[in-house]
Amino acid sequence: MKSEQLTDIRRTAPAMAISGDVKVSWKEKFSYGLGDTACNIVVALTASILTFFYTDYIGISVGTVGIIILVSRLFDGASDVVMGLIVDRTHSKYGKARPWVLWMSVPYAIGCVLLFTVPPHASDMVKAIYIFITYNFIQTVCYTALNLPYSSLATLMTRNQYERGVINAIRMGLSPFGRILATAATLPLVKVLGDDQEAWIMAAVLYGIIALILLLICFFNTKERVKLEKNTDSKVPVRTSLKALIKNKYWALGLLLWAMLSVYMTLSGTMLSYYSKWILGDALLTSPLYIAEQVPGIAIIFLIPALLKRFSKRNLALGGAIISIVGQVPLVIDPTSYTLAMMASVFRGIGQAPLMGVVFSFIADSVEYGQWKTHLRLEGLIYSAASVGSKLGGGLTSATLGLILSAAGYDGMLAMQSDAAIGAIIDLFVWGPIVVWGVTALILLFHKLEKFYPVMMKDLAERESHGEL
Repeated sequence: MKSEQLTDIRRTAPAMAISGDVKVSWKEKFSYGLGDTACNIVVALTASILTFFYTDYIGISVGTVGIIILVSRLFDGASDVVMGLIVDRTHSKYGKARPWVLWMSVPYAIGCVLLFTVPPHASDMVKAIYIFITYNFIQTVCYTALNLPYSSLATLMTRNQYERGVINAIRMGLSPFGRILATAATLPLVKVLGDDQEAWIMAAVLYGIIALILLLICFFNTKERVKLEKNTDSKVPVRTSLKALIKNKYWALGLLLWAMLSVYMTLSGTMLSYYSKWILGDALLTSPLYIAEQVPGIAIIFLIPALLKRFSKRNLALGGAIISIVGQVPLVIDPTSYTLAMMASVFRGIGQAPLMGVVFSFIADSVEYGQWKTHLRLEGLIYSAASVGSKLGGGLTSATLGLILSAAGYDGMLAMQSDAAIGAIIDLFVWGPIVVWGVTALILLFHKLEKFYPVMMKDLAERESHGEL
């Protein structure tokens, strides 16, 4: 495509109005974002401190936990595709995606508590079975049936690319509050409540109640507006839908970016507790280090709507990846320095914010690209299939971390760890993020959808004006 044909997305709209291209109120954007605050409570629990709870409070080996999570994530990934097809075939008075936020709010809150009610005096086999069942209940069933429709909802609120960018930026600006609550506040709260399993359960009950309230706010204050009469996704054979998905290269890139973000969050979140306890000498340092990463990230994410008027989403995310790498390098020199660890946390928070703020907007844009390329609009399937990358990325990371620590001889019930275990913790926490963000930067170099998005939307507007997809 010649450069003179490219339209500046920030200043020029398609010549013909397109259905659903509307502005969304700030109240609705904020309410939508609170849904991700609720979702990220469980994201943080399962991706960060749950392994620490299983190994250092319940006494399950880190290798066993890793295998359980890996196998569970395989089920979880399969359930994503099934749920995506269900969403595309859902028809209710509330819409196709929004009702699932209501329907799954209570099971989600209950599942949050069940994660920590492992029978304390049972055998290791019984504990492992219980962990497998409850982990899959909250992840494979509840979280999948909640988060995938919730993510799809953003594409159904508006088709305006800038508005979507703002909606998803606010979403990702509010999501860290769920992670902060679960990751930074849990260990201090558990200490206050008695520092035992009962204390963990009481904390989980509190989190479940908070999540339920936030999900209800999200449901009652959002609205689906994108309703295309010609959209026949519920009548399209599954095989045809999957073929259309495979042809969508920007869906694939969105999948990889979401996967890398999940890999980073799982790696950083899981290893932070071990790093604080065994390298810095105090598990409670998990909280200030986590907050040092999240607070700058939140600030940057809320600036993204303004930054999107000057920079492309791709370039913002790419710059952030580079900042994350640069900020992590000094920690290589002295991984036992709390000061350097704090500095690295701040840089990682600033660096990860752009990708967190735009990753779901990338996927939302791939819905329009898929419609433009294949004449099929598949919001549910695109989000669900993209989330497979996130689930597998997180699952493989959790399993890999568990296997590495287990091979290094880590035992959470010991008063001291071997030199090999200490070395593994340092390598994973210090070098891991550098590798992850390096791969992420490489993926971003191939994302070029924004260059021709306005022209694509003009084509869609013309097609839809004639009753075509």
